[in-house]
Amino acid sequence: QVQLVESGGGLVQPGGSLRLSCAASGSISSINAMAWYCQAPGKQRELVARILSGGSANYADSVKGRFTISRDSAKNLVYLQMNSLKPEDTAVYYCNAYIFSLDGLGREYWGQGTQVTVSS
Repeated sequence: QVQLVESGGGLVQPGGSLRLSCAASGSISSINAMAWYCQAPGKQRELVARILSGGSANYADSVKGRFTISRDSAKNLVYLQMNSLKPEDTAVYYCNAYIFSLDGLGREYWGQGTQVTVSS
């Protein structure tokens, strides 16, 4: 059994910062890419940032220069540092990871989501 659990969402004023965390736990052998997606009301879920096991990362154009993804591979953690937040960043943020479990099978996993609201 593998699960992803996010934390760190909340209400923040425009221009403020939040740090999201996601912990992977369970019967994990290894983790390839880890990522954050967001889904605003009435919109499709979209990629925010992804980081590979080697540390290289890519970002959606809308968050470049404001958000930073990082990971602690030893602890199966991934973070999203969100700075200079805008009202349009308001969404549910989901952690995503491709995980190989101890039985050798690999698949994609999702967290339950954490709400980020940017409003004055």
